[in-house]
Amino acid sequence: MRILVCISNVPDTTTKVKFIDEFKKLDTTTIQWVINPWDELSLTRALELKDDATNGVTSVTVAHVGLIGNEPTIRKALAIGADDAIRINADASDAFYVAAQLAEVLKNNMYDIILCGIESSDHNGSSVGGMLSEFLDIPSVSAVSSLKIENGQAVLTREIDGGKEIVGISCPFVAVVQKGIAKEPRIAAMRGIMMARSKPIVVSEPVAFEALTEVINYEMPQARAACKFIDPENPRQLIDLLQNEAKVL
Repeated sequence: MRILVCISNVPDTTTKVKFIDEFKKLDTTTIQWVINPWDELSLTRALELKDDATNGVTSVTVAHVGLIGNEPTIRKALAIGADDAIRINADASDAFYVAAQLAEVLKNNMYDIILCGIESSDHNGSSVGGMLSEFLDIPSVSAVSSLKIENGQAVLTREIDGGKEIVGISCPFVAVVQKGIAKEPRIAAMRGIMMARSKPIVVSEPVAFEALTEVINYEMPQARAACKFIDPENPRQLIDLLQNEAKVL
């Protein structure tokens, strides 16, 4: 059984976002790039399944749509424990384009389980996993918080309103995973970092697909108003501000 984990390259959450060209482009010069957190948890769970020989997982591959400058992030995934990687040499312009490029590669090299994070922490689109399953014409399961393999079959737990749902599914399939799929992301050990240098990254050229969306420009949120401190002995002023200014009462 082979597992593929789709990963995206996102800014670290502590990054101070700046825009250039009249707010039409993100300034990437000072950004620290990391593996998308949901994808990192997906990779961790895939490696946990591989660690247990009874699950029958023989390999874990990561796939990414991005240019050569993103390879350090792919190497991080290899250092964490992925066996190999696929990089589709294209700018990830939108979710449809990313899903289409991944599907073209996977049609000729299908995996048993394909894991996608529920969203990326930069665009929050939550659509690549579902689109990918449609392109490949295989089932997908969303909101997956647990993945086990029992008697050769995948057993998924997904979050639903008011509870949880247990789903048994045959391979191949796409699982769109969320928080809970793994407790903590796996940290790369020094041995893994050294081994990652020699692990293969297969580069595939993109096929012709038109992106369905484009970014016109960005807009920063309005600055927050300054904090107002109220004398604890003056609750009447607090109530007045909540009623007439904040309008929450």
